[in-house]
Amino acid sequence: MISSLNYFTTLVQEANNVPLFEAALAIAQDAYPALDLNAPQVTMDRFAYTLRQRMPAEASQIKKLQLLNQFFFKELGFSVNVNNYYDPDNSYLQCVINKRRGIPISLAIVYMELAQQIGLPIQGVSFPGHFLMKLSVTSGDIVIDPLNGISLTHEQLEERLEPYLRTSPLQSREKKVSLQPYLQGAHPHEILVRMLHNLKVVFMQSQQWQKLLTLQQRLLVLLPNDAIELRDRGAAYAHLDCPQAALDDIESYLMQRPHAEDAVTLREQSKELRKACKRLN
Repeated sequence: MISSLNYFTTLVQEANNVPLFEAALAIAQDAYPALDLNAPQVTMDRFAYTLRQRMPAEASQIKKLQLLNQFFFKELGFSVNVNNYYDPDNSYLQCVINKRRGIPISLAIVYMELAQQIGLPIQGVSFPGHFLMKLSVTSGDIVIDPLNGISLTHEQLEERLEPYLRTSPLQSREKKVSLQPYLQGAHPHEILVRMLHNLKVVFMQSQQWQKLLTLQQRLLVLLPNDAIELRDRGAAYAHLDCPQAALDDIESYLMQRPHAEDAVTLREQSKELRKACKRLN
C-alpha cells in the first residue's frame, strides 16, 4: 500500500499539473489515517451539480460569481471558525466541508474547487497575513475575501498590506507601493506550503513533535533541501530522541547558512547530538 507521504509526493511532483484540492485534502491523512479521500470530492461534486442546475445557460463570469457567493456563504453557510481559529481541523478539508468552518486558505481551496467545477477560473492569492482570491475579468481583477466573498477595493487592500511593508512610515508615505506584486496568482505549491506552515505554527507552539515531524516531511517534498525546513525537521527529530537524523538535518542547515543568527546555538546542539549518537552506538 502506498504511504500517505508517497501519495502526496505523487500528486505534487508535476509542477504544471498539481490537483490542488486533492493534494490539500491529502494533508489530512496525517491526522485521519482512515480518511476516505473520495467522500469529500463526492460532496463537492454534489454541490457543483446543484449550482450548475441554477446557472443560466449564458451566465457571465460576474453572474456566476454572484451565484457562487450566494450558494457558498449564504446557503451552505461556510465561514471562519471564530470560536477555535487555531484548531488543526480548520486546515483539514474534509472537516472544513463537514463543519462549514475553516480559515481563509482552507475556505479558499474549497471555494476555488467549486468555482472550477462551474467554469469560473478563480486563483488563490498569497497575500500577506490573509489569503485572498481573485477573478480576472475584462475590466480588471476582482479580489475576493474567502471569509465572506466580499470584493475588496484598492484602498482596502492597501490598508491590509500596510502593516506588512518593511519600509518606514516616512518612506511608505513618500513612495507609493504597488499592490500588483502582492496580487499575483499563487502556484499550488505555494498554497500548499502556506497551508502546511499554518499547521506548523500550531504544532510547534503545542510541542507536538511527532505531528511536526510528519508535517516537515511534506514541506520538504515541496521545498527540497530548504535550509529552514531542514533545521526545523532536525528540531523535531531531536525532541523525538533521533539524534543521528537530527544531526544530519542541523548540519545540512549549517552548511547552507554558516553565519545564521542561530548558528552558534546549533553548533553547540550538534556537539550534544554527536555524544548522543556515540552512546547509542
